[in-house]
Amino acid sequence: MRFLHASEFGPGCAGAVHAPETGGAASNDIDRTAINTIRTLSMDAVQKANSGHPGTAMALAPVAYTLWQDALICDPADPVWPGRDRFVLSVGHASMLLYSLIFLSGIRDVKDGKPTGKPSLSIGDLEQFRQLSSKTPGHPEYRHTTGVETTTGPLGQGCGNSVGMAIAQKWMSARFDKPGYPLFDYHIYTICGDGDMMEGVSSEAASTAAHLKLDNLTWIYDANRISIEGSTDIAFTENVAKRFEAYGWQVLVLKDANDTAGFLKLLEQAKAEKTRPTFILVHSIIAWGAPHKAGTAAAHGEPLGAEEIRETKRAYGWPEDKSFYVPDGVMERFQEKLGARGKEAHAKWNELFAAYKKEYPDLAKEIELILSGGLPEGWDSEIPTYKTDPKGVASRASSGEVLNAVAKKLPWLLGGAADLAPSTKTLIKDGGAFQPAEWNGSYAGRNLHFGVREHAMGSIVNGIVLSGLRPYGAGFLIFSDYMKAPIRLSALMEIPSIFIFTHDSVGVGEDGPTHQPVEQLVQLRATPGMITMRPGDANEVAEAWRTLIPFKDRPVALALSRQNLPTLDRDKYAPASGLAKGAYILGDSGKKPAVILMATGSELGLAVEAYEKLIADGIAARVVSMPCWELFEEQPQSYRDEVLPPDVTGRVSIEAASTVGWHRYVGLTGEAIGMYGFGSSAPAPELMKKFGFTVDAVVAAAKKQAGV
Repeated sequence: MRFLHASEFGPGCAGAVHAPETGGAASNDIDRTAINTIRTLSMDAVQKANSGHPGTAMALAPVAYTLWQDALICDPADPVWPGRDRFVLSVGHASMLLYSLIFLSGIRDVKDGKPTGKPSLSIGDLEQFRQLSSKTPGHPEYRHTTGVETTTGPLGQGCGNSVGMAIAQKWMSARFDKPGYPLFDYHIYTICGDGDMMEGVSSEAASTAAHLKLDNLTWIYDANRISIEGSTDIAFTENVAKRFEAYGWQVLVLKDANDTAGFLKLLEQAKAEKTRPTFILVHSIIAWGAPHKAGTAAAHGEPLGAEEIRETKRAYGWPEDKSFYVPDGVMERFQEKLGARGKEAHAKWNELFAAYKKEYPDLAKEIELILSGGLPEGWDSEIPTYKTDPKGVASRASSGEVLNAVAKKLPWLLGGAADLAPSTKTLIKDGGAFQPAEWNGSYAGRNLHFGVREHAMGSIVNGIVLSGLRPYGAGFLIFSDYMKAPIRLSALMEIPSIFIFTHDSVGVGEDGPTHQPVEQLVQLRATPGMITMRPGDANEVAEAWRTLIPFKDRPVALALSRQNLPTLDRDKYAPASGLAKGAYILGDSGKKPAVILMATGSELGLAVEAYEKLIADGIAARVVSMPCWELFEEQPQSYRDEVLPPDVTGRVSIEAASTVGWHRYVGLTGEAIGMYGFGSSAPAPELMKKFGFTVDAVVAAAKKQAGV
C-alpha cells in the first residue's frame, strides 16, 4: 500500500488525492487500524459536539501513535509514576488526539495521587466531548482528566511548561541520582504547531532550553501550514527549522507524517542526542484523508460535516455507518507495546527505589516528600522575627531574607528572576546557578536565570511545579502583564506556583508611569483561585511566606515594595500572624469605631500614622491590615463581621493602586484613596504627596467619614 507523501501537496490544496490510494488500512495491519481509530474517534467527537478541531488530530494520528507505542515510557496502570516520560500536547485545540490516546491505551484514573483501577476515559466520555461536566473539555485540563500532564489552552504555554518539566528532571537527577541509581532519567515530549511557533512565549522558551542544553526535551512540530484564516503564508513565512538551528537545537525533519518508521528513527536520534534539545519538524496534511477538506482551513476549527466524514471513512476503508467505532484488537495492541513496556519499566523503577531507600534513606525521604507535596520538619524554624524599626526595610529586602531562611530548610525551593534578581532580592545564597557546566554552573543549582523572558518564566515555573518542586519566578509587578497567561493557568490548574513581584506601586518613583503599576493588583485579585498577598511590614512578609509555602493547590502572587516600610511595634499592635486570615484588626480604640482605616503594603504605615492622629483627636478609630483579600473572604462570616462590623459605615481604604474592588469593603458611602490614572516620573515622596497618599489626606477623609 502506498500513502501519498505530504510533500506532494501544496499547503492549501484539497481533493481526493489526500486519501490513501488503496482506500484505507490494510485488514491485517493492526497499527494502521489503530491510527485510523484515533482519526475517526476525533472526527466523530467533534461532529457530535458540533464544535472542535478535527484536522490536526487526523493529521498527527500516525505521529502520536508511534510516539506512544514505540517510544514513550508510561505505565497506563499508574500514570503518575514518577519515572514516566512526560507528554505535552501544546496544540491543546487538538484535544481529541490526546483523549483518544488516553482511552485506547487504557490509562487508569487517579484520585488523591493513587490509581483507582478505573479507566480515566470511557467511550461515553469521548461521546460527551465539549459537553457540560464532561471529562473531555475542549482543551485538556490538568487535575480534570487523568493522563493530562498540563493545561494547554493559549498556544505556546505547553512549550514553556515542557521546558519547566525538563529543568525539573535535570534538577531531580542532579540531586538524587547516584551511580547505579538512575531514578530520574525520563524524557519530555511536546507536540506543537504553527500557532505555537508564532506565539512569542515559545520563542522565549526555546531560547532558554537551548541555552540550558536540555537534551531531555523533544518538540515535535506539526508544520501543516494551516491556520483559522487560511494558509499560514498570509502571516508566517519564516524558515522555522533555521530559527531552531540558530537557537542551538538539533533539528530533524520528517517529510511525511504517515512515515511511522521514519519518525521512529528520528525519535531514536532525539533520545541519543546528549548536548541539546531536539526539534522534529513534521510535514503533515491537516485532515489527512478527507476528500474535500484536507489541507484547508475548513478542517481546522469546525466539524467536517456528516457527508465529508462518510467519504473520509470510506477512504480509510472504515465502516461508514459506525460512530465511535473501536475495532477488535486496537486496545489490546496498546497493552502489547506501550502497556507492557511501561509495566516493565515501572517494576524496575520500584525495585531500584527500594534499594535506594536502604542505601540513601535521607535522600529517599526527600523524594517521598516531594512526590507527596509534603514539607521537611522544621522548614520554617529559621524564619526571622523583626524588631520594631521606624525606618524599616523594603518588603522586597525582608522577603529576600525570609526566602533564604526557608531555602536552608527546604532544598527543593528554587527559582529566579527575569534578569532582575538583584532588584527583586530573590537570589538563594550559596544555591549555585542552574546552568550547564560550560556556563559555570550545574543542574543541581537552585538559582534560575530566566533572562528578560517574563512570559516564558511564568510557563516554565508552572512546568516545574507540575513536576513536584517548589519554584518561584520574580519580576517587577508592572511586568506581570507579560505573565497573564501562565498566572491564569496556574490558578486554573490549582498548582502552588509562586510569583514574586516587587516595585509594587507608584512609589517606584523616577522610572515613571511605564514602570509604575496601577491596575496590576486588580488583575491578580480578579483571577479566580489566585492568592495575592501585599504585606505591610517585615513581619507580615515573614508570615506571608509561612502561610504560602504549605499551599498545595493554589498559586500565590507576592507584591513587595521597593521603598522602606516601617517595622511596626507588635507589642503595641496586633501580631502579624493575623495575615494568615487575610485581614485583621491591627489597632483599635477599644470603642465602637466611628471610622475604619484599611490598607495594604506600603500604605499600611501611612494608615497607622493617621490612626494615631485620630486617636489623639479623640476619634474612635480602627486600623485594619488587609494584605490578602482572598484569605479574608475564606474566613467565617462572624470573623469578617468582627473585623469590619457591618453597621460601621465610616470607612477609608488606602492603597497606591487602582481602587477597583475596594468598594466591596468601604461600601457606597466610604472613601477609597488610590490611583485614578497613571503615575508620573518624580521622586517617590513627591509622587505620594501629589496623589494624596499623606497622613493629612487620610485623616481628613477619615474625619469626614466619622462625621467630624
